[in-house]
Amino acid sequence: MTIPVLVVAGFLGSGKTTLLNHLLRATTGLRIGVVVNDFGRVNIDAMTVAAQVDSMVTLGNGCLCCAVDVADLDAMLDRLAKPDGPVDVIVVEASGLAEPPAMVRLVLGSENPLVTYGGLVEVVDAAEFDATRERHPQIDKHLRYADLVLLNKTDRVDPATRDRLLTLVRDLSDGVPVVPTDHGRVDPDLLFDPVDRPDPVARQLSFEDLIEPEPHIHAGYESVEFTSDQPMNPHRFMRFLTDRPTGLYRMKGYAHFGVPGHDDPFHLHTVGAHLSLTLAPDAPRRTQLVMIGAALDATAITTALTAAVEPDPASVDPLDMLSVTRYLPR
Repeated sequence: MTIPVLVVAGFLGSGKTTLLNHLLRATTGLRIGVVVNDFGRVNIDAMTVAAQVDSMVTLGNGCLCCAVDVADLDAMLDRLAKPDGPVDVIVVEASGLAEPPAMVRLVLGSENPLVTYGGLVEVVDAAEFDATRERHPQIDKHLRYADLVLLNKTDRVDPATRDRLLTLVRDLSDGVPVVPTDHGRVDPDLLFDPVDRPDPVARQLSFEDLIEPEPHIHAGYESVEFTSDQPMNPHRFMRFLTDRPTGLYRMKGYAHFGVPGHDDPFHLHTVGAHLSLTLAPDAPRRTQLVMIGAALDATAITTALTAAVEPDPASVDPLDMLSVTRYLPR
């Protein structure tokens, strides 16, 4: 099992901390490690503090909050990302630590085999977007670099402005999925895979447990499923991944190519343009994919994947599999 590391970025006041607090409250059963450079920015007072060890605070709901600077971030990732470790996912707030590209390079460059890149989420303030863009024109570059954009605080603008900003941000982000939110409320299932875990240990209810939970949030994103019992053509399938459908944030599942000498399926996980592949010899010999994003064209995606099906895998040159196997871990 690998542990995804999600990087959250955005200019001051965009709602990053509000998003972090929402994830800590809303992610039932998922143990999140939040890495910031200041405890005061994450509201842990309303949660039961179970223990505190140097730079790590354990929250009553099983989540962790860690305060580090950029020099210690790699060590903290190693500390958190362990087999049977304390967390299932790690969320890093980029501001105050380093520029988002540097954070992404650090995560991608981690030598810990359990650390996997979970995506870069850029949070932008709808109410202040035009003014922020005037002060910080580099926001255009940030939007293109992100894997997912949250257009936050849409409750503070009128519907016409909201629609204008959605169109503008989608144009600026060049195909990156854009999800409108208010108060940082986004469905955690968009960002993370759920974890099924029994809870055999009784614990005292915290204040957060007694608050009526927020309604489950599905608006703003959707998923598309694809299944094929026939193998996929390696070149056509990898071209689909390279061209990446507009609005696709992440994809997970299995791909089977059936090329001579390469009959084992592959476990596949993508976040943005980043692809992770591992062999899955015990998985069924079929392709099963789930694609998650915003404003996805389900018909276009299904058509493209159907066109990548290979009815005669025995005729495919095994060397064509190099376009796939080059992504296997070394």
